[in-house]
Amino acid sequence: MNLFNEDYKKLFSSLYNSSNEDEVEKVINAYPEIFKQENWHPYGENESFFGVIENQQASPIPALVEKITNSIDAILTKKCLEAGINPTSDKAPHSMEEATQIFFPDHKKWDLTTFRKIQSESIQIIADGPRMDTSLIIYDDGEGQKPEDFEKTFLSLLRGNKNEIKFVQGKYNMGGSGAVVFCGKKRYHLIASKRYDGTGDFGFTLLRQHPFSREEEERKKNTWYEYFTINNKIPSFPIDELELGLRNRKFKTGTILKLYSYELPSGSRSVISRDLNQSINEYLFEPALPLYTIDKKDRYPDDRNLERDLYGLKRRLEEEKGKYVEDYFLESSDDKEIGKLKITCYVFKTKLDGKTAKESRESIGREFFKNNMSVLFAVNGQVHGHFTSEFITRTLKMQLIKDYLLIHVDCTGLNYNFRKELFMASRDRLKNGEETAKLRELVAKVLLKSKLNDIYKRRRDTISFSGEDKNELLKSFTKNLPLKSDLLKLLSKTFKLEETDKKQDKEKKKEKTEKEHVEEFKPKRFPSYFRLGKDGTDEKSMLKVPLNG
Repeated sequence: MNLFNEDYKKLFSSLYNSSNEDEVEKVINAYPEIFKQENWHPYGENESFFGVIENQQASPIPALVEKITNSIDAILTKKCLEAGINPTSDKAPHSMEEATQIFFPDHKKWDLTTFRKIQSESIQIIADGPRMDTSLIIYDDGEGQKPEDFEKTFLSLLRGNKNEIKFVQGKYNMGGSGAVVFCGKKRYHLIASKRYDGTGDFGFTLLRQHPFSREEEERKKNTWYEYFTINNKIPSFPIDELELGLRNRKFKTGTILKLYSYELPSGSRSVISRDLNQSINEYLFEPALPLYTIDKKDRYPDDRNLERDLYGLKRRLEEEKGKYVEDYFLESSDDKEIGKLKITCYVFKTKLDGKTAKESRESIGREFFKNNMSVLFAVNGQVHGHFTSEFITRTLKMQLIKDYLLIHVDCTGLNYNFRKELFMASRDRLKNGEETAKLRELVAKVLLKSKLNDIYKRRRDTISFSGEDKNELLKSFTKNLPLKSDLLKLLSKTFKLEETDKKQDKEKKKEKTEKEHVEEFKPKRFPSYFRLGKDGTDEKSMLKVPLNG
């Protein structure tokens, strides 16, 4: 099949401008000769790799975070190559923190909004498609890849491409595949890229879940994932730049992905620059680089803030101390077996300005606990696992602050042998093993000796008994404790309570009244008659008893 550059460009444009998976399907059906089955190859060159792809992140947000992490890795790698350093050599940075300091000497300026927004344009997440069927575009101006290298990079699995690069997060060569399973029902995922130095063409391919034929469905138990080629080559065409709807720039080099009909959780299905931004912030607690989340005016014409930069939950918490956070502090631990830990506690206010206690608690939950993560375990700023508020109530036994305490545990300095037993390869959850139990015990031990104890005592001693606090506390008290009527009367003289005992007394009286109407049973040695049926009026002969029997 002979196609010209303009044909490839038109094909890419048709796919890129498809707003959801239904429109991608229309493009495929419009070009049956191009998208014939012979042009599709198994992802990772192995049909059995469906298990690797489907056993990644358990939910769509951490899967999306893996894509962002890959973008950060790609930019740091590009900077290393531009500096003339082999990323795998001893001259390369030995950590992500060191790489940021070397390649971005002005990175401290990112604390200022103007400088941060300029840098954020290097990684962009853009919403597309209908509101309730959102597709996501992810762009970075990182190292990029030549079309002939796609199969060794983007389309490979378990090759360990980054295993020898110490300053990047990736190492397994599979985390980025986790997002594919959340791309609608057909799993359409577009990949396009051009090498950072301008060499090579702009290449693109489409991923999907292989559609079973009837014959295949009868013979095989599982389908697989595959990518698109033309004449066994990644389709490509030369470019100087492309208009792809990016913020303040045209595409020249780097990588751009499109995840069609991405299955965002219900709490993140509104403007992505707000709700999705908050969720990503939780999982990227302290990213090496900032990024942008961008929605479109045609999706939300009434929203005034469709573009927000994102630089991790840590900076947001510390920037907004006073508005949400009452206090925060850092504790360290250096255990011979476990390694070095840095534990930061953020204690939120019980009452925000202009809000009731209940409204304050709900607002804090929406802003900082969207994913129910109270204890965050992070490596290089990315959350790899978490505990819920259960850790605060059961292990720390601090029930009163379970909704007002966020704990960040930096695991970057843990001993390698201990750390590798903590986290799953998908980097979204902790293993339920001996090491996790030890880590839990150590974190609790450190915190129970910290100033958190004093904060908790202060909170306990200064519970407000005025306004809504009083009503909520006493309402909860009366619901959960069996109050006697005398105690209830005494409290009622001061407080307005739900008189639960009265309800119980009414129910008992009703039950007693009903029992009084039941006719008393008077047993006799020899019954004189039988009453058949419910009310004794049933004339139907039920059984025969002989006279004097």
